[in-house]
Amino acid sequence: MITDPLFYLAAVPAVLLLGLAKGGLSGLGVLSLPLMALVVPPLEAAAVMLPILLVQDVVAVWSYRHTRDRRNLSILIPAATVGIVAGYLLAAQVPGGAVKLVLGVIAIVFGVQRLIVERGGAVVPAAPAGTAAGWLWGAVAGFTSMIAHAGGPPFQVYVMPQRLPRDVFIGTSVVFFAVINWIKVPAYAALGQMTAPTLLTAAALMPLAVVATRAGVLLVRRLDGPLFYRIVYLLLIAVGAKLLWDGAAEIA
Repeated sequence: MITDPLFYLAAVPAVLLLGLAKGGLSGLGVLSLPLMALVVPPLEAAAVMLPILLVQDVVAVWSYRHTRDRRNLSILIPAATVGIVAGYLLAAQVPGGAVKLVLGVIAIVFGVQRLIVERGGAVVPAAPAGTAAGWLWGAVAGFTSMIAHAGGPPFQVYVMPQRLPRDVFIGTSVVFFAVINWIKVPAYAALGQMTAPTLLTAAALMPLAVVATRAGVLLVRRLDGPLFYRIVYLLLIAVGAKLLWDGAAEIA
C-alpha cells in the first residue's frame, strides 16, 4: 500500500473529481490521472484508479438504473470492445501524444460548434443513433480509452447530438464506461499492475469514491436539461484543451 502523504494530497482531489464525473459532470475525470501521475508513475496511477472506477461505476449505474438508451449501448459496447483490443495490441506502436492531439481537436471543434449553434437559437433536430457512426465512435472510444484513458470525447461526439434527456444520457454513459472498465481489467492484469499494494491503496480511497459519486449524482439532478448540456459542452472544450496540451508535451 502506498503510504507517502504526498500521494494522498494528489489522490484525494483526483478521486473527488472522478466522483463528480461519474455522477454526470462528464469531463472532470480527465484531470484525475494527471494529478496522481504527479507523485507516482502514470501506469501505476492508472492501475490504482481502475478499481476505484469499478466501485464508482456500481454507484453510478445503480443511481441511473432506470435511465439508459439500450440501442446506443447495443451499438457502442461491441464497437468499443474491438477498439480496446486494438489499443492493447497496438499500444507500443501508437504514440499516446498523437492520439491526444487528435482527440483534443475533435473535442474543441465539436464543443464550440454545438455552443454556437444552440446559442444562436437554431432548432437543431436530434440526430438518430446511427449504426455506422456508432461503430466508428464506439471503436474510437474504446481505442483511446486503452491508449490514453480518454474515451469520453468520442462517446460524447456520437451521443450528445441525439439530445437524449439528461438522465438517459448520463445513464447510458455510466453503463458504457462501466463495461469498458471491466474489459480493461485483464489488460492491466497482464501488464502486472494489479498488485496487492495497488489494490490496498485503491481500497483505502474507495469510501471517498462512493461519497463523491453520490454527491455528483445529487448535484447533476439539480441542473435542468439545457443548462446541463451547456456545462457538458464547456467541459468538453476544457478537456479538449487539456488533451492538446498533454499531447503537445508528449510529442515535443
